[in-house]
This record gives sequence, C-alpha cells and structure tokens, in this order.
Amino acid sequence: MRDASSMTEKGETILRLNNISKNFGAVSALTDIDLEVRAGEVVALVGDNGAGKSTLVKVLAGVHQPSSGTIEFMGNQVTLDSPGTALQLGIATVFQDLALCENLDVVANLFLGHEMSPWSLDEVAMEVRAWTLLRELAARIPSVREPIASLSGGQRQTVAIARSLLLDPKIIMLDEPTAALGVAQTAEVLNLIERVRDRGLGVIIISHNMEDVRAVADRIVVLRLGRNNGVFTPDASNQELVASITGATENSVSRRMERKSGQSNEISGRPA
Repeated sequence: MRDASSMTEKGETILRLNNISKNFGAVSALTDIDLEVRAGEVVALVGDNGAGKSTLVKVLAGVHQPSSGTIEFMGNQVTLDSPGTALQLGIATVFQDLALCENLDVVANLFLGHEMSPWSLDEVAMEVRAWTLLRELAARIPSVREPIASLSGGQRQTVAIARSLLLDPKIIMLDEPTAALGVAQTAEVLNLIERVRDRGLGVIIISHNMEDVRAVADRIVVLRLGRNNGVFTPDASNQELVASITGATENSVSRRMERKSGQSNEISGRPA
C-alpha cells in the first residue's frame, strides 16, 4: 500500500470549497460555504441539527451536486458527479451506519467490492493485506476472520475506517464516528483518527461531542443555518463554540461561566 504522506506534503491544501450552495427546490440547505482541508490535518465540522453538515458531506461524497460554487482538489477544479468519482479522486466517506455486513468476517468486509483476484478470490493475499493495514493502524481486532457481528462498536468503526484506506484516499470523512460508543471505545477511535492524520491524510470529522472534537481536531469549522459561522482552534472556550453554533451569546454555558466567575471572586474577596 502506498503511504499517502509520500504523495502529499504535510500542510499542503488538498481540498478547497469556494461559495458552495445547495438548494432543494425552494429550500436552501447550503449557502456560500467555504472550506479548506490540508494534508495531515483534522478538520471538525460542527453545528446544530439542520446546520447543513450532512448535506455538505454528501456534496463532497458525490451524492449531491452543488447548485453553485466550485470544488478544487489538489489544485484542480473538479466535478463530483457520483460517489465513484469522489472515491476515484481520493475522497473516502465513512457514514454513521458504517455499511458493514455483520454476517461476513473482517477480511470480507474490507475487500467487499474490491476483492483481489475476484475470479479465484486470493484469500491468503487479502488476509495478509488486512493484517498489514490493521497493524499499521495499531487496531485492536482479535482476528481478521472474526465476523463483524461479534465485534464491539469501536472495532466496527475501526474496520470501516480501515476499509476506506484500502484505495489510498487523500481525504477521509467520518460522520459521527464516536456516536453511541463507550469511553474506552471512543478513545480507541480517537487514537485511530490521530494515526490516520499522521499518515498524511486530511480528515473531516462531524461530531456533536465537543470533547471528542477538541481531542483530535486542528481546526473547528462551525456551520449555522447552512452558512459558515466561524473557524476556531481546539483551545476556544465552550462559550464561544456554543454561541457560534446556536447564534446566542446568552445560554446555559455562558451563565455557568458567570456563576463560576462570581464564586471565584467571592472566594478571593474581590467584588463580582
């Protein structure tokens, strides 16, 4: 397998969106969206329900075509007219449902639709390559012959991410990768995301969990009502992020911060 870092310099812009809009009839789902993703970087896409995150991911995955705007990939303007086109360019997507076949083992899921020597099925070569990839990712999979149904949520997410790496993409998009996972499984997936970034890939992660976002993201891009509403670093305060996501500066987070500030002033003897 080729190492993505050998093809792309770290920090090089892989993907750039300029004024992307998407309309469904009279409904405007996205309006003038700008986004940039660089090699070796995790970009978190956050926003409330209905902010346009899923629509934007589907535009990048080739499921929806934008109504206006341009998409640049590796410096060239491209048209993502189908999921196959996006994948061929180097944009892989792991949707929230993972799309795994629970009755098949890890190897079969990794190579489903991309089998080696499909007329004779080279099971040995596929198993070796599966183990090699999973070891590179330091994945905790007990056996590549284990059926998906017997794996934990974190292990299933690992298999889905590993499958997306088989075709040597330059960008991987992850839709809610830690949703419904326990603490240990979440940590396992976040570690995996960092290892994917270290391979020189660009990663786009959609998540509602701000702590997960802070743990791995290099930049946090906020969408609100289908528009850009700010770009933050992971050290931005919860108050700033919530205000940008909701559009309200007065919220439970800001009130809690004010109460804490008042209590600190009382303890130190300073007037609140």
